[in-house]
Amino acid sequence: MIRIKRVYEAPDAADGDRFLVDRLWPRGIRKSALAINAWLKEAAPSNELRHWYHHDPTRWDEFRRRYFDELRQNTEAWRPLVEAARRGTVTLVYSAQQIERNNAAALMEFLTEQLGDRHGR
Repeated sequence: MIRIKRVYEAPDAADGDRFLVDRLWPRGIRKSALAINAWLKEAAPSNELRHWYHHDPTRWDEFRRRYFDELRQNTEAWRPLVEAARRGTVTLVYSAQQIERNNAAALMEFLTEQLGDRHGR
């Protein structure tokens, strides 16, 4: 199962393996407080794509298309997430204020496609 959670929400045992999937370290968060297995910044959208999208809901579909293209070209960036999801629950941790349309939500969708529907939520 793959889940997403904001960095400002407390870690929970049900989170399983936790991975920060933002390009930038979240403001005001100490590394010890985040309780992550790894920071996979290369699995995040490129700076160019991130700036272009700027959480504009009218660009969501195009953002997802471009982001998925970036991910397909960089399998090493997200391979650890697929491997961890095959072993158990994975939580993608992100800092965006937008809860439904953010890079972690798109990444969860992409990874679920890679694994098959039985692993996503």
